[in-house]
Amino acid sequence: MASRLILVLGDLFIPDRAPDIPAKFRKLLTPGKIGQTICLGNLKDKETFDYLRQVAPELHIVKGDYDVDTPNLALSKVVQHGNMRLGFTHGHTVIPQADADALLIAARQMDVDVLLWGGTHKFEAYELEGKFFVNPGSATGAFSTNWGAGDEEPVPSFCLMDVQGDVLVLYVYQLRTDANGNENVAVEKVSYRRQAPPAAS
Repeated sequence: MASRLILVLGDLFIPDRAPDIPAKFRKLLTPGKIGQTICLGNLKDKETFDYLRQVAPELHIVKGDYDVDTPNLALSKVVQHGNMRLGFTHGHTVIPQADADALLIAARQMDVDVLLWGGTHKFEAYELEGKFFVNPGSATGAFSTNWGAGDEEPVPSFCLMDVQGDVLVLYVYQLRTDANGNENVAVEKVSYRRQAPPAAS
C-alpha cells in the first residue's frame, strides 16, 4: 500500500543561506515512507530538487519570492486528498504577509480546507473559521530577511501530514539545540477535523 504521508517543507535556500538539509532530518526522510512532497518555494538548487524527487513519488512545488530561475512555477496550487482540499503558496503574494485575515481570504479564494504557506521561516499552525493553516518553517533553518522576523535564530523545521477522511494529523519536526550544543529532533502532533459542509435547505 502506498504511503499517505505528505511532506511539507519550504524556504530551503541551499546553498545561498544554508549548506544543506540537516543530516538528522535527512535520516527521517527516507524514500518509501512518504507518498507526496509539497515544497513551498525557495528551493534554489537542482541537487535538493533531485533529492526531493527521490523522497516521494509525487512532488509539487510553488514559486517562492527568490525562485527567479524557475519562471514556470505556479504561485499556488491545490491538491485533493479524499474530501480534504489542500492549497499551498509560498506566501509572498499574501499581503500583509502571514496575516491571519489575509490567509483566510486566500483559503476562501482557493476553496480549500487547509492552507499551507511559507515565507516566514517559522513554524506556525492554527485553525480559523473552520479552516486549518500551516507554515512548516524553513527545513534548513535559513535566516529570513523579513522585517518582522525579529532577532530569533530560525529553528529548522518541516511537517508530515497524514490525511484520513475528514481528519488531518500534522507532525511537526523541529531541530532543537540544547544548552550544551547537542541537536535533537523534537516532534509535536496537531490534529484538525474538517467541518462538514452545511446541509442544503
